[in-house]
Amino acid sequence: MATIKVLVNGATGKMGTETVAAVTRQEDLALVGATCFRDRGPSLNLSNGEQIPLSTDLAELIQRVKPDVMVDFTNATVCMESAVIAAANSINMVLGASGFSPEQLAQLDALASDNGIGIIVAPNFALGAVVLKRLAEQAAPYFDYVDIVESHHEAKIDSPSGFALALARSLGESKQFSRNQPEKEHLPNARGAEHNGVSIHSIRMPGRSAHHEVIFGAAGQTVTLRHDTLGRDCYMPGVIRCIQEVGGRPGLVIGLENILGL
Repeated sequence: MATIKVLVNGATGKMGTETVAAVTRQEDLALVGATCFRDRGPSLNLSNGEQIPLSTDLAELIQRVKPDVMVDFTNATVCMESAVIAAANSINMVLGASGFSPEQLAQLDALASDNGIGIIVAPNFALGAVVLKRLAEQAAPYFDYVDIVESHHEAKIDSPSGFALALARSLGESKQFSRNQPEKEHLPNARGAEHNGVSIHSIRMPGRSAHHEVIFGAAGQTVTLRHDTLGRDCYMPGVIRCIQEVGGRPGLVIGLENILGL
């Protein structure tokens, strides 16, 4: 099997750094380039003692190193700009940026189709989170109420998280859940955000990684499903799997569960 050449966009961020280390450890992958927002010099030092090109100019770097796959852990706005550049160069993509809108996903779908490439968008690369989503989808038809509570670190730039949004959209696709509507709200939005009756509550504070809880309610009972991320290393098996498979999956694939067959 030919070695897959990988470029990491946003390589010096927290998830980018973890991805760089994981790709470096894989014998079937070759890390050929990396980008960052701020100029940090012309090269990035790897854990194996090697160096790879580092640049703030994605388009120039792509022409120089010619990757097969771009992995992106920036944010939805930056990622969309990068995706246009990568697609124009027929590069497959694995995208972990948070909070894509339906319109942005439609644009990614068109980019994949028009350029004959594969694009995988995964709101969460952790296997346990994907299992949580699948279990919640199976439970949803049997309950009238559902709340999603998600927690992340204090520096996360968006709320709710992309995974919480994906959960709410998935659960709300098949039914309209009941939702308490208070006669008087002492503080605006005290019941949280809402999608088809699904309430979403976001917590941001130090010491948190990524935590998602789905609480279902019906007369006289509740069921709670919860997933806790204890370290970013839990995402890497999913990221590697997507890098390995994206080239053989033309078009847009949304969700790690569709790569794992869950």
